[in-house]
Amino acid sequence: MIKKKKLKGLSLHVIPFAEVETLGISERVKKLLNLVLGNKIVILHGRLRAEEEARLIEDTMAMVDHIKNFKGIELAVIEPDLRDRGVFVKMKYGLSKKLVGDNSALTVIGPAAVIKDIKKDPKKLELWLS
Repeated sequence: MIKKKKLKGLSLHVIPFAEVETLGISERVKKLLNLVLGNKIVILHGRLRAEEEARLIEDTMAMVDHIKNFKGIELAVIEPDLRDRGVFVKMKYGLSKKLVGDNSALTVIGPAAVIKDIKKDPKKLELWLS
């Protein structure tokens, strides 16, 4: 008799920023944590505000001891490097950021049990999965 191994798939969940921009901090964090608890790697077009990132980390730390096999999250943000750009490009970027939010960034959030490490350099993110 041949035993079949059940393969566990990798699930990526891409969220356009428009889907979460109208949500409050609690709702946004809850939505992201629910996806991560489902062993999905979330790719958010845009960036969370500092208070949202802090809340996400606080809520995650509170859950670690209470949910079996939940080791926490890995979070990384990549955004354009404007250091070598001219003043006009920096002004244009700053103005668009004020008008429509930080949509040029990309945020990756995933369960620490799946993502071993995230290596970041200015132009790319590398995810090391387990």
